[in-house]
Amino acid sequence: MNLPTGFTASSADALPLHVVTRASLADWRAAQAPATGAWLDAHGFDGAPSTLLALPGSDGRVAAAVIGIGDPLDPYAYSHAPFALPAGDWRIAGEHDAATCAALRLGWGLGAYRFNRYRQPLRAPARLLVEGDEAIADFDQLAACVRVRDLVNTPTEHMGPDQLEQITCEIAERHGARIEVISGDDLLAHNFPAIHAVGRASHRAPRLIMLRWGDESHPHVAIVGKGVCFDTGGLDLKAADGMRNMKKDMGGAAHAIALAELVMARKLPLRITMLVPAVENAVGPDAFRPGEVIATRQGLSVEIDNTDAEGRVVLCDALTYACEHKPELILDFATLTGAARIALGPDLPALYSNDEAAASAWLDAGTLHRDPLWRMPLWRPYLRYLTSTIADMANGGPSKMAGSVTAALYLERFVPATQPWAHLDVYSWNDADRPGRPAGGEAQGLRAAFAMLQSRARG
Repeated sequence: MNLPTGFTASSADALPLHVVTRASLADWRAAQAPATGAWLDAHGFDGAPSTLLALPGSDGRVAAAVIGIGDPLDPYAYSHAPFALPAGDWRIAGEHDAATCAALRLGWGLGAYRFNRYRQPLRAPARLLVEGDEAIADFDQLAACVRVRDLVNTPTEHMGPDQLEQITCEIAERHGARIEVISGDDLLAHNFPAIHAVGRASHRAPRLIMLRWGDESHPHVAIVGKGVCFDTGGLDLKAADGMRNMKKDMGGAAHAIALAELVMARKLPLRITMLVPAVENAVGPDAFRPGEVIATRQGLSVEIDNTDAEGRVVLCDALTYACEHKPELILDFATLTGAARIALGPDLPALYSNDEAAASAWLDAGTLHRDPLWRMPLWRPYLRYLTSTIADMANGGPSKMAGSVTAALYLERFVPATQPWAHLDVYSWNDADRPGRPAGGEAQGLRAAFAMLQSRARG
């Protein structure tokens, strides 16, 4: 197989890389030569997380290295290594259990990632030696995370609704899935009026991308992703700094596509329906306007309080369609609100669910796989913030209170109480470079979602 960036399958010159924690440093050091201990002292190396020290040989060249980590099962504990180490090939020294090795390989791959569509990195990452088939299972999860990052990082000129459709078609063909796309005015003919309303002003036609895969006898899971490929805010135009990174507003779609691809790559015994309403929220003569009342597939009328609350509007038609097929579970991903970031910060997605089992399973998987998320309440008294005097509901209101909660409550109105559903409000972005988290697109809650589906598939 073609190995991801940062890995090699053979190397006669790979140098040993020792992995220690503060707690294990003393035992490791006791097994080293006295000169190594003196070198550690000279550099003040204490095994702290995210530290690294190259170790010299007798000829003055680098002969080995030692990295300090915190949690051995956290992939990001190792992600500083590929660019902190001297370029070249490295092999992990010592014995480590399978879970630690899996975390190490995933973290290494995340740390080696750089988005290189438009320019090459200044240097190549150090390469980790992997042998045999040990890494295949790790690499498809790494590929899913890279898929999200690449999709989100690509500017809208090269990642509009049509490109999302093309990429989904390529994935479907590779895995034997079925694809259906409804676009432009056909959305009205097929009763997806809310998706059409949000995307109709763009020169790129709005569309609903549908992928279906799996045996009819297997449990059915619907995966929905918000695909707003660029969000100007519409006629409620965003300020320049708020619009700057809005290529990432299709981060929910990126997660949905990557999760579906991962399920198919692993051939989980599930039947999946993936839905991506893909639009641009543009400004133009046909843009939907504040104060308009739009129709939805479910039949609820929605007054547009703010055209910048468009994600929930496209999602409500997709969720309604997903519910019509009565899946055992619906998962949706969306870069839905800045309020979630204010409440929880950029690294912790906000989870909402009407189903205790689904919420607990996703949270538990996040804890186990170090892919954290935090549950937020569907506090239904806050539906008062979505009251309209002329329609069944509004997509927003004058209050700035509980913005993430009210967005989730809006979505819940389109999901029957008997339909298990979970919604993840993700940031999908790193604001600044950190080890393993380069500035730009990021996968959040994805590995946890896959682990949850894996457990569901096992029964």
